[in-house]
Amino acid sequence: MTGDRAPAQPEQPAVDGIEVVALSGEIDYSIRDHLRCALLPPDGARPPRTVVDLSGVTFIDSTGINVLIAAHRAAMSAHGWLRLAAPQPAVLRQLQFLGVDAVIPCYPAVRQALTA
Repeated sequence: MTGDRAPAQPEQPAVDGIEVVALSGEIDYSIRDHLRCALLPPDGARPPRTVVDLSGVTFIDSTGINVLIAAHRAAMSAHGWLRLAAPQPAVLRQLQFLGVDAVIPCYPAVRQALTA
């Protein structure tokens, strides 16, 4: 999905058990439910190892950050992980300002997040 408020979609099938979820547009309160479903499906079907591609995200607010943290915690509970990849400079500044990058590993590119 693309556009001003295009939340999340799997970018590719899981590779070695790692799923890449590409986000785009503005991640805010208006799309929180869609984002939550993409990263925290109710059936628990998400592989415990996920890379969230933020390269298409132009804005993220506290609602989106809270969903990322919840997804990170869920992955850790399942003995997996969540990694953030390729945030644009404004999004990276927000993640750093709030200390999210100290909690959830953040990489400059999806490839690096997949192989770290």
